[in-house]
Amino acid sequence: MSPQPLAEPLHIYLNDHLTGAFGGAALAARMARAHPDSRAGDLKRLAGDIEQDRDDLVRIMNRLGVPVRHYRTWLGLAGERLGRLKPNGTVVRRSPLSDLIELETLRTGVEGKAALWRALRAIADTDPRLDQVELDRLSERAADQARTLNGWHRSVSAAVLTPHPGEARAGTGPRRDAP
Repeated sequence: MSPQPLAEPLHIYLNDHLTGAFGGAALAARMARAHPDSRAGDLKRLAGDIEQDRDDLVRIMNRLGVPVRHYRTWLGLAGERLGRLKPNGTVVRRSPLSDLIELETLRTGVEGKAALWRALRAIADTDPRLDQVELDRLSERAADQARTLNGWHRSVSAAVLTPHPGEARAGTGPRRDAP
């Protein structure tokens, strides 16, 4: 019995990114549902763009003849759900710290996606199945998403990490009004 041939690096690479894309789309959608405030419209639009990017990746994979490894997409979804179990300072309700961690997770995913589009753009000159204009558009959308997330990260960081009146600052000992 001969050993199975190794999958092409491109197949592995694209399926790795697709795993992250499924997790990222699920996280963005959940964040949009969790925030019915003034940012909700922006979050919904971002979640829609991230879902569209995932679908664009699947279409590109199909054009390249790269099979989608469905068990990997399930891993991405499972990873997003497991990420909800992180310790965040509360047990029974959502912590404001969750917003910050989720933004950072989403921002990391967007950076990875931008790197994916740049990597595919690097081989688009020699592979006619790749559309250079499409990859440039996807790269720009990822850059827009990163700028949006950076702005939100700044405001959420200030809101979550700034001590409020009456709270102890780290390293200052117990609060004076504590019993």
